[in-house]
Amino acid sequence: MGKTNPKYTARLKRKQRIRKNLTGTTDRPRLCVFRSAKHIYAQIIDDTSGKTMAAASTLEKEIAATLSEVKGKVEKAKLVGKAIAERAKDKGIVRVVFDRNGYLYHGRVKAVSDGARENGLEF
Repeated sequence: MGKTNPKYTARLKRKQRIRKNLTGTTDRPRLCVFRSAKHIYAQIIDDTSGKTMAAASTLEKEIAATLSEVKGKVEKAKLVGKAIAERAKDKGIVRVVFDRNGYLYHGRVKAVSDGARENGLEF
């Protein structure tokens, strides 16, 4: 049995600390961001009903088609933010609460929020 990665456990502690004060409601759902080494994912979640209202990631065919035009993970993350904002608008969602999921508000996580803000989401 191996040890758990200390960076991973530290992120989970930060995530729990953030999430105890942050919930998504029907009026203002939660925009949650997850990043892996290669990809980035964003979901809009209503915590009262426990349902995902919209999602976007770099793995989707619609977004992956436009990814070849841009270089760098930060620019790709900005496209994911743009896509999640457009899908939220289609569902009638304008205001959200941003959940950085224990990651620093920097780089790709910030790019997702900037892309979402530029396309009409308020938080």
